Amino acid sequence: MKLSIAFSPCPNDTFIFDALIHHRIDTLGYEFEVVLADVEQLNQMAFKQAIDITKLSFHALAHVTQHYQLLNSGSALGKGCGPLLVTTEEHLNKSVIDLKTAIPGKFTTANFLLGLAYPALINKEEIVFCDIEDAVLAGEFEAGLIIHENRFTYEAKGLKLIKDLGAYWEEFSGAAIPLGAIAIKRGLDEKVKKDIDGLIKKSVEFAFAHPEVSMPYTRQHAQNMDENVMKQHIALYVNNYSVDLGEEGKRAVRLLLDTASKNNLIPTITEPLMV
Repeated sequence: MKLSIAFSPCPNDTFIFDALIHHRIDTLGYEFEVVLADVEQLNQMAFKQAIDITKLSFHALAHVTQHYQLLNSGSALGKGCGPLLVTTEEHLNKSVIDLKTAIPGKFTTANFLLGLAYPALINKEEIVFCDIEDAVLAGEFEAGLIIHENRFTYEAKGLKLIKDLGAYWEEFSGAAIPLGAIAIKRGLDEKVKKDIDGLIKKSVEFAFAHPEVSMPYTRQHAQNMDENVMKQHIALYVNNYSVDLGEEGKRAVRLLLDTASKNNLIPTITEPLMV
């Protein structure tokens, strides 16, 4: 059986899925058509139901639960790994709600957290996440909401931290921050959904057991990223929650979605969320 699978070219995703898509594990006869895309592009593809198995923001997942279910394995949750709101020295002491801000996508979890922390900040514009640092430095924006590997590079480029939104969430909730989900089409056969969930778990476990095996694939898609930054990125975003959400991870997801629902940021979820 052939299924489409989509994830980002970021090191955490290529690390997780390398063993699965390159058949380093027994894939039980499943073949995969791979699509690599930026997180907001992944969100938009999920809205169109274009992919069978996909990475998407937890914020976006809440809008497509009638079509997709959350898998237990492959997701990105953690502590100390949330989005950062940054600016230049020139704008550091200005009122945050007045700053023209670049965001990595309307339906990213990062933008949800920004809205939670600064509900009056409405002057926002979507651009590709990897362009945000340079756009702020060039003066096109007064602030930027950065995610992924940019948390390792913004200080060296001269940008200043306004707020760590991951730390804000942890203080607010006492839970890990759910960032990226791995979901599968609700309409697929239940056996297929459970098979894929198990295969992704095995793929993550293989990656942890043989970390160097995935590095060529990770390096190929890491946009000229320094190898040390790649490894930091993987260490930050791939953890026990990626192997299996477990009860603690599921609690964090419920907290995020309940908070978003109470703030009228997502529709009410009526279908069973998990596979």
